[in-house]
Amino acid sequence: MRTLAAAILAFVSLRAGAQAAAPRALDSQVVLNRYAARLLREEGPKVLVFSYTVSQAGPRAIEQTHRMYRSGDLVRDETIMSDGVPKKDIRIARYRNRYTLDNLAPRTTQYAFLFERSARSGGSLSYTYRAVPLGAVGAFVIDAMTIDGRSYLPLEIHFHTAAASSSGHGAIAFARSGKYWVPFSATVDARIAGKPARERITFGAYQFPASLPKATFRSPRPLRTPVPPTS
Repeated sequence: MRTLAAAILAFVSLRAGAQAAAPRALDSQVVLNRYAARLLREEGPKVLVFSYTVSQAGPRAIEQTHRMYRSGDLVRDETIMSDGVPKKDIRIARYRNRYTLDNLAPRTTQYAFLFERSARSGGSLSYTYRAVPLGAVGAFVIDAMTIDGRSYLPLEIHFHTAAASSSGHGAIAFARSGKYWVPFSATVDARIAGKPARERITFGAYQFPASLPKATFRSPRPLRTPVPPTS
């Protein structure tokens, strides 16, 4: 029969082992240095396929699901669901991917980062900093960032924006998919022409093929309209 003392000793041993295995918080400047170094060598995918859902409420209400194919700046965006109704709408275009680390991650040359706190989740640590612009950074301004204590890449970036007739604030969350660090959600609360608006985008089902067929980025040919016979 297991005695109460033996059970207590076993519990204490397990707790001590878990504490010994838990990572120790690093100096906040060391984390920033590793973050800056990691950004320099981090490369995003050139070719990717993923799904995204956009929900928008405000002056215009939208609920859509898309499948995106991207090779560099070439894009095939398929709308597969709109307001709960299946849909097949294909848009071929060329534009830069806005939701990448290269576009969104703040640089230590642009911002001063003031350490706020570290947090433990399971066996991992994260580090949160307030961001202060060192000069003019445009309409998109980073307010805060949380850095992952394993990869030293952003887990979450908080921002605000301002334009002539609109302003807003939001956050973009990142995580690993395969060997890449990619966005998983983006939210923004805004006022557009004085009216409140909210948007949420969720990303998922990532794939990273080596290439995509050229036909992926060809516009589908419209069906020929039948010509009625003449009498």
